Amino acid sequence: MSHSILDLIGNTPMVESKVLNKNPNVKLFFKLEGNNPGGSVKDRAALNMIKNGLERGDFGKNSKLIEATSGNTGIALAMIAGIFGLDIELVMSEKSTIERVKTMRAYGAKVTLTPAEVGIEGARDYAEAKVKNEGYVMIDQFANNDNWKAHYQSTGPEIWKDTQGKITHFVSAMGTTGTIMGTSTYLKEQSESVSIVGVQPTDNSSIPGIRKWPQEYLPKIFNSKKIDQTIEVSEDDAREMARRLAKEEGILAGMSSGGAAAAALRLAETLESGVIVSIVCDRGDRYLSSDLFE
Repeated sequence: MSHSILDLIGNTPMVESKVLNKNPNVKLFFKLEGNNPGGSVKDRAALNMIKNGLERGDFGKNSKLIEATSGNTGIALAMIAGIFGLDIELVMSEKSTIERVKTMRAYGAKVTLTPAEVGIEGARDYAEAKVKNEGYVMIDQFANNDNWKAHYQSTGPEIWKDTQGKITHFVSAMGTTGTIMGTSTYLKEQSESVSIVGVQPTDNSSIPGIRKWPQEYLPKIFNSKKIDQTIEVSEDDAREMARRLAKEEGILAGMSSGGAAAAALRLAETLESGVIVSIVCDRGDRYLSSDLFE
C-alpha cells in the first residue's frame, strides 16, 4: 500500500513493441513514464528538486518559486509543490495546450503565458527577470543537478533491473537532458558497452520536449560525453510515430515520445541483435486539444 501519492512516482512499467519493431533479433521496450501520477517522466526530477531544495534550505514555505517549462515539468512541479504547501508560478508559451495550463492550475499553481514567438527561451528569460528583480527563487531544471540525479537514482536502476542487465541501447529525447544524463551515468557504471542515444529535432522542426538549444540556452547539466550517438527526427516523423504508437501499440503518448520511438525503430533496423529501451515520456491525453492525433 502507498501512503502518499509521491510513493507512486517511479517504478514505471516497460512493454515490448509487438507491432512496430520488425527486426526479430532486436527487442525494443517502451518505458511508460506516463504511468507516473503527474503523467510524465518529470515527476521524478520535480520530486527530487523540491525535496532536496527544501532540505538544503534553498527555499521554504514563504518563498516565491518560479520555473519556465514546456509543460510536463510544470505539471509535476505544480502537483508536488502543492503537496508541500509551496507557492509556485509556472511560465510557458501561450501555444501550450489548454490541458497543460488547466492541469497546472488545478494543482494550485499560478500560470503565466509568454508570447508564442519567443518560445521556451522567452519563458526562461521572463522567469530569470523575476528572480533578479522581484526576489523569486527558480527551481532551474536546466542547471539543477537534482534533475539528472533523480534518473541516476531511479530510472537507470529500474531499466537495468527490468532488462536483467541485457540492455544494449538506451534512447531518449533531449529537452532539459536530465533523463538522458542521469540514466546514462547509471547505465555506464554498470556496463560501458551500453550505447546512449539522444534524440534531437531536425533543423526547422518544432517538437515540444525535444530541443536543439542555442549555445547560450544549453542546459548546464548537459554533458555531451555521456551520449554515444545522436539521431535527428523531423516533426512529421515524430507526429506520425505518436499516432502509430497509439493505433498500433495502444500507447497514447506525446510528440516527443513519438520522436524517441521513431529514432529507436530506425536504430533497431541497423542492429544484428540487441535490447533497446526507449523512453515514452508522457501521456497523450494532454495533447487531445491539439492537432497531433488528427
